[in-house]
Amino acid sequence: MGAILQSLGRTIIAGIVLLVIMLGVAGTFGKMGDHEWASFFMRYLHVLSGVMWIGLLWYLNFVQIPSMPKIPDEHKPAISKVIAPEVLFWFRWAALATVVTGLLLAAMNKYIGALLTLQAPFTAIGIGMWLGLIMAFNVWFIIWPNQKKALGIVTVEAAEKAKAARLAMLTSRFNTVLSIPMLYCMVAQQNAGL
Repeated sequence: MGAILQSLGRTIIAGIVLLVIMLGVAGTFGKMGDHEWASFFMRYLHVLSGVMWIGLLWYLNFVQIPSMPKIPDEHKPAISKVIAPEVLFWFRWAALATVVTGLLLAAMNKYIGALLTLQAPFTAIGIGMWLGLIMAFNVWFIIWPNQKKALGIVTVEAAEKAKAARLAMLTSRFNTVLSIPMLYCMVAQQNAGL
């Protein structure tokens, strides 16, 4: 077991194998061609990618950003050169995966138009979708371009680097604000609405 858990790749494969075993035991394989099961599985992928995205958003805002002032200057390159770029890689791709799987799910179930226009009975999930789209836009078009400057991936003057770091942080905090009602809307839709 130790050999499996020492590798992230093997750990993920073990999780997938466990899922496949559970699906086999539950007799799910015969249902996989059904629209209902495909819709459920797309929702699962949407939630899975959303957990990764919001989990990393909250890690950045609850752990990394508040901890940076406490880290001695000689240790900060470990964060800015190794950890932060890796976090931001998974962060932005999880955001995209969450949006894509959510849109695919809405298209599969033929309610994407109702979501976009906030029509009943999809008002809650529609609001959640719009909040998520704003957040994903912020990730790709504000946070990531500014983090590249702040982390030195893109070379800029010191003043621009500081300005970029602040804008990325404030936008990340804004996304944290939006994540709270967004998550509420996602749960509310399936549990009696707003």
